[in-house]
Amino acid sequence: MRTSENRPSPLPWTAVEIDGGFWGDRQRINRDHTMPAVYHQCKITGRIDAWNPQRDPNLPESHIFWDSDVAKWIEAVGYSVALHPNAEFERQVDEIVDWMEQMQLADGYANSHFIAVEPENRWRNLRDQHELYCAGHLIEAAIVYAQVTGKRKILDILCRYADHIAVTFGRGDGQKRGYPGHPELELALMRLYQATDEPRYRDLAQYFVDERGQAPHYYDLEAIERGEDPRGFWARSYHYCQAHAPIREQTGMVGHSVRACYLYTGTTDLALETGDAELTEVAHRLWDDLTGRHMYVTGGVGSIHTIEGFTVPFDLPNDTAYSETCSAIALCYWSQRMFSLDPHRRYIDAIERALYNCILSGVAYDGETFFQCNPLEAYPHISPYALLDSMSAPTHHRRVDWFDVSCCPPNLVRMVASVGGYFYATTPNRLYVHLYNQNTARLTVGANEVHITQATDYPWDGGINFTLELAKPTRFELALRIPGWCREYAITVNGAAITVELDKGYAVLDREWRAGDQVTLMLAMPIERIAAHPHIRADVGCVALQRGPLVYCLEEADNGAGLAHLRLPRTNALNYAFDADLFGGVGTITGEALRGESAQWCGELYAPAANLDFTQTSITLRAIPYCFWANRQPGEMRVWIRET
Repeated sequence: MRTSENRPSPLPWTAVEIDGGFWGDRQRINRDHTMPAVYHQCKITGRIDAWNPQRDPNLPESHIFWDSDVAKWIEAVGYSVALHPNAEFERQVDEIVDWMEQMQLADGYANSHFIAVEPENRWRNLRDQHELYCAGHLIEAAIVYAQVTGKRKILDILCRYADHIAVTFGRGDGQKRGYPGHPELELALMRLYQATDEPRYRDLAQYFVDERGQAPHYYDLEAIERGEDPRGFWARSYHYCQAHAPIREQTGMVGHSVRACYLYTGTTDLALETGDAELTEVAHRLWDDLTGRHMYVTGGVGSIHTIEGFTVPFDLPNDTAYSETCSAIALCYWSQRMFSLDPHRRYIDAIERALYNCILSGVAYDGETFFQCNPLEAYPHISPYALLDSMSAPTHHRRVDWFDVSCCPPNLVRMVASVGGYFYATTPNRLYVHLYNQNTARLTVGANEVHITQATDYPWDGGINFTLELAKPTRFELALRIPGWCREYAITVNGAAITVELDKGYAVLDREWRAGDQVTLMLAMPIERIAAHPHIRADVGCVALQRGPLVYCLEEADNGAGLAHLRLPRTNALNYAFDADLFGGVGTITGEALRGESAQWCGELYAPAANLDFTQTSITLRAIPYCFWANRQPGEMRVWIRET
């Protein structure tokens, strides 16, 4: 029996219709602009035709991770067409699926690169290649697309592939004792198990989690079999891929940030499914370490480019922040599972922080260009990225239409398309409301159908109005998240003020609900100056501005150059105003600040401060939501503002 059945379960995205507001606009742009843009890039770069048996020989040779890019786009189509039918999207997917069926080998193997380019190297380098990673994303795409459209061909293809993997890997005679170098398949197999109720997929996920990091080390053995010295691994340590120790012995976040968050998402899925107390403790320990010592104020994770991941605790540089869009998305996946494991608002707070800040920073307002990395400070004329050997770091802090390593754009489209799946969770007697935006959700409590509608201008306004529609009176608990950033709130039911105790950050309203009942939640949204932990060296003496879930930043377009010279006096008032003409309407923050500068400089690189005449000029600073930065003319940007 699944121990997870009595825990909160996310309400599926298919049951949540976002029909306007902030996320309604983002989903519309995602459908109309971002998804076509990603398809176009996958087409012209050869990613899609990597599956085409009659592919144009002039297209580039398929790469080891291309299947994952296409798979994430297919998954996004599934999420999108569930509520917004699009025949052209489906035609494009069906064409790819037909090619996949033709290319799949008789034993079930289905990886376009290793079938077409180097079949002799199948399963020979799990550490560095992406076979199992690509398989995971293809499985996730198949589950969603088949569920929404009823077209099982893609799911049948990927079930055969999963069966092939189950035969190939394990502890039995003749099986390989390997596991993914880039984790992701673990969580995909758990999703496949839940979709098919086939226990061998769960058992395979369990094997991959438990085998990881065991001695003798599989990555050493396979390197020797290839004729390589294991000590030649470029990352020098298996910390990079979280294989330095068995998962049950791991104590903190290390290595590549996306791999880590995907891996621990699958680990948490297993803890939920099996009730494994040891895996549950590991999930808590690592999530607490991530969000308590390694997360940016924007919800980004991963601080260093060389390994695209973690260094030591509290090392969170701003101008060279890695903070990959994919890692913030993976954090959301993991945090959603953590809520099911331990229903506390802190997990949804992390999701909200990442969604409204780091993730949306990864795509332009028009939906057609992208960031792979989301720094918290930018000086484009002296960009440190120009010195970094990274395919994903745009030199001048301008979004681009594609990258050689383009994991983030298709990942972002599937996240935005599926965001409704993060709004609610249910138990047999409780409806959790996690996120706020205009929407209508349909669910069943007991045997009774319930519709709940949100009307709100969140995140610009903290007022949320709920209307419930039921066929007959039904008693259940309505649990409203009071975000961690909110200091004051008020609730009324049918116009009457009520007071309730918080249960792990949720205001729980337990009553018999009737058709037409109205609930109003008012969340106070003052502008707050946020300070960083004193161990975060980059932010000492600085504050970040936040209002509601949105972190703000300064841009040169509003404040001129030299943002590092701005000082915000601690006692100066800050004012909020809504600018209807900026990015379709956004809230802005203004306040009086000081710009310090030297009246004249001697021309030397360094000079005695006593010889210089420093002045401070009063200016009016203007801050905009961080997620909308770099949508105007190129210029400087800062999240953390020096305080005086």
